[in-house]
Amino acid sequence: MFKRIVFSIWLAMGLLALLPRPVHAQGGALRVLVLTADGPVAPPMTAYIERGVKTAEQNGADLLIVQLDTPGGFTDAMMSIVQAIRGSHVPVVVYVSPRGGMAASAGSVITLAGHAAAMAPETTIGAASPVGSSGEDLGETMKSKLVEDMKATVRTLASRRPPEAVAFAEQMIETAQAATSQEALDIGLIDFVAVDLDDLLRQLDGFVVETVDGPVTLHTAGADVVQVNISFIEQLLQILTNPNVVFLLITIGVIAILTEISSPGGWVAGFIGVVCLALAAYGLGILPVNWFGMVFMLTAFVLFILDIKAPTHGGLTVAGLGSLIAGALILFNSPGTPVFFRVSVPLVVVTSMITAALFFTILTFGLRAQKVPVKTGEASLIGRTGVARSGLAPRGNVQVGGELWSADLAEGEPPISAGERVAVVGLEGIRLKVKKDES
Repeated sequence: MFKRIVFSIWLAMGLLALLPRPVHAQGGALRVLVLTADGPVAPPMTAYIERGVKTAEQNGADLLIVQLDTPGGFTDAMMSIVQAIRGSHVPVVVYVSPRGGMAASAGSVITLAGHAAAMAPETTIGAASPVGSSGEDLGETMKSKLVEDMKATVRTLASRRPPEAVAFAEQMIETAQAATSQEALDIGLIDFVAVDLDDLLRQLDGFVVETVDGPVTLHTAGADVVQVNISFIEQLLQILTNPNVVFLLITIGVIAILTEISSPGGWVAGFIGVVCLALAAYGLGILPVNWFGMVFMLTAFVLFILDIKAPTHGGLTVAGLGSLIAGALILFNSPGTPVFFRVSVPLVVVTSMITAALFFTILTFGLRAQKVPVKTGEASLIGRTGVARSGLAPRGNVQVGGELWSADLAEGEPPISAGERVAVVGLEGIRLKVKKDES
């Protein structure tokens, strides 16, 4: 009981360590919270930024900086982030960084949503033409509606900027135009080009932004900068929106479930399979997938199982390999799916080959077992060894294979003492014929 209590305490402490912690400044200095949001715009990023806004408000921060690097993502997640930023009582600055980063597609709209916007040198912004939920090109009518809706959104977000910036923001939506950091600064689409965070804070000092509470003058000189890290749960959910991870989870989960079904009585394989498939289900619910590919993937595993049962000698395994590869590519890499939501083709091929090899190995062992002659009765005993439990001169008892047998010495064999090793050379009725084991 005591050990269970101690274990429960340690478990609770471990779980508490994973929870987000309050942020406090030291010595009453100005507080600037910094988020680092990179990767596709998806629900995990939304949760992270929304938590950052709440943390900034609850801790009385003076400024929140969102360091953004994204190739784009989901429109719904983008709008949730825009609403969180625009509704923040703490000024929010969106800073596209590091060098080589981008605020593409949905990221460009998020950048415009900031109360101030900045970019690092060698970064880009734009290419925000809307696509369908699965990454496909939209029909003419639906695309026209979405384009006009998003153009109205960016006009609102860029309304305080010069006419050239508003016009370019609309072109980002309508014709997927993009701009470098310097080009965006020249037309007034952003407020600063900053080489790093320190340079950004220096330029922000004295800058006036408009929040829901009215104009706010930023005082960032000597500010205490605190990084708000992504939590364990947010990081896990972000990993689960990676198509490569989802594909591996599906493969491992199905193999584990099939292992449990073929060898019932255990629980480890079944538990692993259920957990993997449950985690994969979350990713499949978020990612833009073509569900027709799942038909091919399930067919592949059925073919693997059938090849173990049927005398096709590997033919169905080869067919299953092709079906698994085709299914994964259809599921994740359908035409029009954004590159950042696609599965790695080499990963699919290698994983599928390993899976097929695993089932082919099982098939090989099964075929070998079928060719081994079945030994029963006398054939199963001759050649086995045991121990004499009593002296044999010429009769006595021997133990062979955990069983006690009556035995006779083979013709011409010398007496055998108790405890000596014996070898079975024949069987007469229920009595063994033995000799001294010389091996």
